[in-house]
Parts: sequence; C-alpha cells; structure tokens
Amino acid sequence: MAKKPENKNYKVIAENRRARYDYAIEEDIEVGIVLTGSEVKSLRTGQSNIADSYAEVAETELWLTNAYIAPYHQAMFPHEERRRRKLLASRREIARLWNATQRQGMTLVPLVMYFNDRGMVKLKIATAKGKKTQDKRATEAKRDWNRQKQRLLKEL
Repeated sequence: MAKKPENKNYKVIAENRRARYDYAIEEDIEVGIVLTGSEVKSLRTGQSNIADSYAEVAETELWLTNAYIAPYHQAMFPHEERRRRKLLASRREIARLWNATQRQGMTLVPLVMYFNDRGMVKLKIATAKGKKTQDKRATEAKRDWNRQKQRLLKEL
C-alpha cells in the first residue's frame, strides 16, 4: 500500500490544551478566520494564544473573541492584539452552532489554530459542555490508570 504524502505546509500555530480538561467535547468543525496581513505575518512567527478565547454566534455571524495575536513590529499598519475576528462557516453550520449554544447549553471552544496544507489559517472549534469538578477528577484518575497500566505492560 502506498504511503500518503506528508503535508509540508501543515503547522500548528496555537493549541488550547486545557479545553479537553475543562470541557466535554461533543463535536468539532474546521472554520476559516478573517485576518489582516500583519496578523498572518505574526502567526508565521508562532506568536499567538487561544487559551483564553471563545467563539460566539452573533446576528448570523460567527466570531472569535479574546484570541491573542502578537503585534508584528515591521508592519506599517499594526493590528489590535485581542480584537474580535470573524470566523468563516456556512449558514447551515452557523445555525447548527447557534442551536447548540442557545437550546442545549453548550459553548463554542477553540481547540487548535493551524496553517492547513494550502497555507491558509484555519481554526478548529468544538461544541462543548463544561465539566464539573467530579468529572474532572474522574478523567484525571482514568488518565493516571492508563499510564500506570502502560508502565506495567512495558515491564512484562
């Protein structure tokens, strides 16, 4: 069987690792993001953070709020670091996300921002439900048990 060629342009820019700990992820979708030129240049240097950000549906549009993209110092027209950025998705997906957030009590959490194989900036967002403290403890205990199990199997 032929080996699939590796995407040389795929590069993770920022990842929200805490999201999987704090939220129970239901499903995720890939969306585009509207950026200025200085923001893209700054992302190419890898200076961003999406850990404190969230997505929201407002007036049939999808927005990313509180995502940090460092200023690009060589830019003629610099950008704001934490401005609201429009996300690109189909009307059907936006309507589905709105239904999930309004009726089912879920939130939209950004998971990872990356350059896809064509060099475009994409964002993976997920519909998620917040975990309670006991759920977080159970997840942590399960993870610890799996690590311990792997160590035991490795010794055999």
